[in-house]
Amino acid sequence: MSADAAARSRRAPQRRLTLLVRAYCHLCDEMRAALSPLIAKRGIELVELDVDDDPRLAERYGELVPVLLAGDAESGRELCHYVLDPQRVRDAL
Repeated sequence: MSADAAARSRRAPQRRLTLLVRAYCHLCDEMRAALSPLIAKRGIELVELDVDDDPRLAERYGELVPVLLAGDAESGRELCHYVLDPQRVRDAL
C-alpha cells in the first residue's frame, strides 16, 4: 500500500470498532457503557475481544485494557485506553 493510500485509510470513517477487554474489568464495563450511545444507530460494528484469550493481544495490550481500536485488532488504530475519549471516537466515525 502506498503512503497516500495508507494516509487515506487512516482518515476514512470506520465502520468497525474493536474493544479489547478482560473478564472482571470494571473499566471495560464503563467503556462499553459509555461507547454504546456514541455508536447507536450508526451502523457501527463493535467487536469485543478478551485479551486473555490471545497471547499476542495480552502481550501488546494487557496493561492498557480496556483499549478501543478503530478497525480490527491486527491493524486498527488505537483511539483510547482505560477511559473512553468521546471526541476521538466521534472523529474516527
